[in-house]
Amino acid sequence: MKPRSVLRVLACALALAAAACGGRPPASESGVRFLIGVSQANLTEPWRIAMNEEIREAAAREKGLRVIYADAADSSVRQIEDVRRLLGFGIDLLIVSPTDSQALTPVVRETYSRIPVIVLDRAVEGYDYTLFIGPDNERLGREAGRVASGLLGPGGGDVLVIEGRSGSPPAVERSEGFREEIGKRSDARLLPPLVADWLRDRAEDELTARSGSLPGIDVVFAQNDAMAYGAWRAFQAAGRTGIKLIGIDGLPGPMGGIDLVRKGILAATFTCPTGGKEAVAYAVDLLSKKEGIPKKIYLRPRMVTAESLKEGTPASTTAPAARAPLGRPIVLGFSQVGSESEWRVANTKSIKNAAAKAGIQLLFEDGRQRQENQIAAIRSFIERKVDIIAFSPVVESGWDEVLREAKDAGIPVILSDRAVDVKDDTLWLSFMGSDFLEEGRRAARWLVEALKGEVSVHIVELQGTIGSAPAIDRRIGFEEVIRNYPQFKIVASESGDFFKDQGYEVMKRILASGLPRIDALFAHNDDMAIGAIQALEEAGLKPGTEVKIVSIDAAHGAFMAMLAGKLNCTVECNPLLGPQLMKAIQDYMAGTDLPIRMITSEGVYTAENARRDMKGREY
Repeated sequence: MKPRSVLRVLACALALAAAACGGRPPASESGVRFLIGVSQANLTEPWRIAMNEEIREAAAREKGLRVIYADAADSSVRQIEDVRRLLGFGIDLLIVSPTDSQALTPVVRETYSRIPVIVLDRAVEGYDYTLFIGPDNERLGREAGRVASGLLGPGGGDVLVIEGRSGSPPAVERSEGFREEIGKRSDARLLPPLVADWLRDRAEDELTARSGSLPGIDVVFAQNDAMAYGAWRAFQAAGRTGIKLIGIDGLPGPMGGIDLVRKGILAATFTCPTGGKEAVAYAVDLLSKKEGIPKKIYLRPRMVTAESLKEGTPASTTAPAARAPLGRPIVLGFSQVGSESEWRVANTKSIKNAAAKAGIQLLFEDGRQRQENQIAAIRSFIERKVDIIAFSPVVESGWDEVLREAKDAGIPVILSDRAVDVKDDTLWLSFMGSDFLEEGRRAARWLVEALKGEVSVHIVELQGTIGSAPAIDRRIGFEEVIRNYPQFKIVASESGDFFKDQGYEVMKRILASGLPRIDALFAHNDDMAIGAIQALEEAGLKPGTEVKIVSIDAAHGAFMAMLAGKLNCTVECNPLLGPQLMKAIQDYMAGTDLPIRMITSEGVYTAENARRDMKGREY
């Protein structure tokens, strides 16, 4: 416990008063272990009020925790001032829900250089924060789109989207997900969206004003329940019936989303966890220097309908009940892809070491790069009645049947490192690993910056295993960035299957194909890049100078290649997932509702700093 002066006690008291914390006096200084500052975007939205209350309740259960609150009243300028004022009070950690992602990025970055920062709901730009906790907004939009499609019926119809704040990431992502899903129906006609700033009254007023120009609405998707209720009030006043409404938030209590479904006002809503209790739990873990803390957490939404209410599922808005003590070690069955790279070997070592440290009994199977081997391993785990299964799938598709068998056996499944593509997402519990899309984007951003003065840049791409999640997403992320720079063109792209030898052979074949020139190489992992470097040198080219090279993994071999001047940049894909996986398993067995996605912390490393950055690395 670090000492605090009388001045700090006074500062805390002033902060509490300034933040309108209900006038509760601060605890005696001797009882405060950690001081946390909370900067909220506004306290006009019911969902944000619920977030603050959740933080209060969770903090009250933690001994020695004191929280100071500030309300930005939807002003970015005010929120920046609030954050700096909280820092002046000597907080140990900041929890911030930004009014505007871009505007808050600099002050969050500044704060992160001094203390841990947890960002809630709206992410800031870049990775300069400790942990992001929020909903998977695109997923929420897609789920709402599926419901809307079902509500339309066979004849189709007109669909209105009521958006939150224009340009805000949650509004944009929910709209994108919804359009992606509803767009699968050619008979669904999307009307021009209405923007209501997340407010009930604004939605009601906007719909009332536009009622004459919106004669044929069949389904309304409002991006929160408050706006959905405002739309319903406008329709009631206009005497319009038969319009089906979908919301998001699923808050309990009178006139919350669940109540609105129960009363028949909404056809459906989706729970959108605030992340308040999770923020407090992770804040305590961070301040206590615990292992296994991810970089991003996406919380699990759940659909609420009249049918689910009859079945008693809005209890699904809370965490599962704690499981009875086993009286023995937890048994984990883990199926690994193989040992195809430095990264995979480090990943396996991390899992084995972390299981031993946590006292978890590990049944480990190597899939040797074959899906049938992994399916056989999962079935053997089911037969042996393990407590939980985790695996890193070799490809995305083809897992529906075996995962259904695991679910029927009552054994939860965690996806490690790689995702799956299944029709029913309830077949797996949680995903943990890297953001492969962001890795591809980061590689592209580095390349664009490194060659920004060039008129034309010819790029060779070495893809990973065809059909695997990292290969698919890294390519999408890379192309997403370079399509904004027409001078950057991928002139050849082939799979090297993540192997060094294949990286060498593929690059030799590309060089022999007669390309006029190669300016840059983007390899989906370090091993393929190192193999390609050998092929480039044999062809008389100078990797790292004539050909700029960016790869992904940040394994030891990449750092050695950077020190030799032959590789320019490597984007980290952290293989040390063992502590995070074991923490998630222990949390789940204790009754914690796991996030749907947990993204690990990663960096970007360049040749200029390779010697410094490789010190102390475990892989």
